[in-house]
Amino acid sequence: MARGPKLHMKRLAAPPHWMMDKLGGVFAPKPRSGPHKVNACLPLILILRNRLKYALNYRESQMILKQRFVKVDGKTRTDPKYPAGFMDVITIKESGDKFRLLYDAKGRFVLHKIKDDEVNMKICKVKKVSVAASRTPYITTHDGRTIRYPDPNLKKGDSAVIDLETGKVKEWHRFKPGCLVMITGGANMGRVGEVVARERHPGSFDVVHVKDATESKFATRADNAFVIGSSIYHPLVSLPKQKGIKLSIVEDREKKLASAEKKKRGKR
Repeated sequence: MARGPKLHMKRLAAPPHWMMDKLGGVFAPKPRSGPHKVNACLPLILILRNRLKYALNYRESQMILKQRFVKVDGKTRTDPKYPAGFMDVITIKESGDKFRLLYDAKGRFVLHKIKDDEVNMKICKVKKVSVAASRTPYITTHDGRTIRYPDPNLKKGDSAVIDLETGKVKEWHRFKPGCLVMITGGANMGRVGEVVARERHPGSFDVVHVKDATESKFATRADNAFVIGSSIYHPLVSLPKQKGIKLSIVEDREKKLASAEKKKRGKR
């Protein structure tokens, strides 16, 4: 084996939610080390080339980025392989686009258009609460932020609303029964619902039971739940088209058939 970090990624080894075509080449962009893990990120080149279709190839996407048109969480990013992740705000000044990276009901990344009032805020999940060597309390969030002197009532699993201009916590919400969550891992990835109950299993994984807007219930690990509101009536961010409601196999099939029939009539 060669020494050092791996600098390449084969297309077949890329995360499935990138939705890259199998025969489009041999390699995929290997994300840089950054705030999000490989399996939970979307490189900027894929956003510009594969999703928004602003570029036809790697070189064109690089030219867009080098002109400093693209900002992630209010900071200009010029690296095509920079890993954008869940809840990141992507703005393109020249085209006027403002997106938030969220998951759809099938667990795939979706560029959700947002309004001006949402551009300067972001929800971050607290991953760690600790004290530094100089007895300075701090929290670490899911996107790699370290925030000093947080509210002493903040706990692991809670969500903090960050002001992207100042980098400070505006408000925070407790992870508890009754809160609104989006699932960010497991088989129910992308679903949104209200936490009904939490089972504690010392030495193992805690389990939360969630109920969505259609009253269907499911269970997942507590680590997979990301608080996006204090209740189902007060979501902190706008949600994608399906509102996190997962259709059954039959419902999904009927929807696809109806869409195909509509297209067929339009061609006539």
